[in-house]
Amino acid sequence: MDVLILGTGALATLFAARLSAAGASVTMLGRWREALDALDQRGARLADAEGRETAYPVRAVDSPEACPPVRFALVLVKSWQTRRAAEDLARCLAEDGIALTLQNGLGNDVLLAEALGDSRVAVGVTTVGATLLAPGLARLGGEGTISLEDDPRVDALRALFAESGFDVRTASDARTLIWGKLVINAAINPLTALLEVPNGELLRRPSARALMGGLARETAAVAAALGIALPFENPVLAAEEVARRTASNFSSMFQDMRRGAPTEIDAICGAISRVGEDAGIPAPLNRFCWQLVRAKAIERGAPGV
Repeated sequence: MDVLILGTGALATLFAARLSAAGASVTMLGRWREALDALDQRGARLADAEGRETAYPVRAVDSPEACPPVRFALVLVKSWQTRRAAEDLARCLAEDGIALTLQNGLGNDVLLAEALGDSRVAVGVTTVGATLLAPGLARLGGEGTISLEDDPRVDALRALFAESGFDVRTASDARTLIWGKLVINAAINPLTALLEVPNGELLRRPSARALMGGLARETAAVAAALGIALPFENPVLAAEEVARRTASNFSSMFQDMRRGAPTEIDAICGAISRVGEDAGIPAPLNRFCWQLVRAKAIERGAPGV
């Protein structure tokens, strides 16, 4: 099975390695030269807890023209890179192909559909964590789940994920998937980025744990106002469980902040704040985290995306 992965970061490297190990032929499309060179020369590498590395063969390219028309594409770029990914896919996704987004934040599926059409876009979410140790080298930050729409278009990918060792689940409503992940992202990512701590540390600090719970409840309230059912009954316990399972992981937002890259805060806390305001549900904690993370990211040298 041929799979195109858009992205060369931590999660993209982890998925590439696992899918390759399961027998898939994996091509990775990105623009980060150091990662592309490392992936091409050494494969997608995974490091275990003792630092031992295992490499899996992948093909890395920097242009959609270097990709043959593909039937299955996995979108794992940052939310602020989605528009460019959609433009790339418009040039290399087969007419009967499907692009599955497992990204963080709101609006990624809309941007992809604008370029590809609704029939070629599917939605999923994942709570799997990964830390990028070097270009092309990732470490699992905690086992999580992959939740996909109940859609026959992604059955082949569903089977491949299961063969690759992922815990795969099914949901009937894409909005449930997106907002369920949004609750988790909003509760964990900005706090780890601001406090510069791994996910599990939020549970050990009473004040951070209280803020995490407040962000989860606030996001759930916005979802309820929109009539969206979440995939769990208690948003606070759901966020805490993910933080517990990925205790040693550094969130993607923290990793972005640390290397001076743009974060996904606009598509997470910023989007929740804006949607909540439109729905008449204030989200002051999300708004505060949105502005504070933006200010700190710019201070660290990130462009003001």
